[in-house]
Amino acid sequence: MDVLRPTLIKIGGRVYRKNLIQEQAYQHEEEEAEDFCAGPGDCADEPCDAFVVEETEKGFQCRVEVPSPLYKYIIGKKGETKKRLETETRTSISIPRPGVEGEIVITGQHRSGVISARTRIDVLLDSFRKKQPFTHFLSFALNQPAIQEKFLQFKEEVLEKCSKDHGVSSSLFQNPAKLHLTLGTLVLLNEQEIQKACDLLQQCKEDFVDQIAGGKPLTVEVAGVEYMNDDPAMTDVLYAKVHMKDGSDRLQVIADQLVERFVASGLMLKEWDRVKLHATVMNTLFRKDPSAEERNNTMTSKSSFKERESFNGRNILKLFENFYFGEVQLDSVRLSQRFSLDASGYYATSGQL
Repeated sequence: MDVLRPTLIKIGGRVYRKNLIQEQAYQHEEEEAEDFCAGPGDCADEPCDAFVVEETEKGFQCRVEVPSPLYKYIIGKKGETKKRLETETRTSISIPRPGVEGEIVITGQHRSGVISARTRIDVLLDSFRKKQPFTHFLSFALNQPAIQEKFLQFKEEVLEKCSKDHGVSSSLFQNPAKLHLTLGTLVLLNEQEIQKACDLLQQCKEDFVDQIAGGKPLTVEVAGVEYMNDDPAMTDVLYAKVHMKDGSDRLQVIADQLVERFVASGLMLKEWDRVKLHATVMNTLFRKDPSAEERNNTMTSKSSFKERESFNGRNILKLFENFYFGEVQLDSVRLSQRFSLDASGYYATSGQL
């Protein structure tokens, strides 16, 4: 990062500069500890309505709910980050014990100091939350028996006709029980955040999903294959395309509005203007780890791409360009849990509409 042009972060309608300093992370993890200075409109200099500051007998107090996995980023190595925040803002910061869910409580004699500490904690949490691997994702399940059967036929024919192409092997194929459409990924770090996502999903159903769907399942066709990157000879992800059988855009509208609502709630990061509806059928991430989860290109680290062995997908694209995987009735959106499966072999569901 250019120190003369630091990254700007918007929180609560205000803009903050992010200044990077290197230090060893808490509990020997290799992380970057970050210090933040408020930019124009510093809350320390004027009233701030983004959060509640209570007046007490001893001064002022502010409470903030923080998932326990993020405590360590506020504490820092040997408590250095916490001590620095307290010293620079002239406040006292109380943090629950590791693993115990609760509130971080900021107290101080001056309201401006409490606001400054809270603002800096929010910026720290926002930065480190973005570094957490996603835990859940919104999905449409496509693992109906008829689709699974056609997928297995696709796999058999690809291996029969294209197994000599560079990088093509049986290890690249998706588990048929996990076939799905991903709408967006979430980082949910405790039961409260999971419940918040479930409640929002139900609210979306009442607000617009039922109306758009007409109260009936959406009939979708899964047909044709496409690749993610620019060079079909160096393919990492091959996916099946989906479209509404009636030719409407209702599935796309529901997907886009769901993501928009979850982004607005702060539960999801905005990645694209529109959801790219696709069902992964081959992925080079599966080559070394058959249980690897589907990742969007923007969520896969550069190091992961270096470790991936791409495959030549030209013949597959030519021979199976219009392969018909079948028709499916989509009747629910699921809040699916990563790395956890139900009895059917699909991802465990934390909530659904």
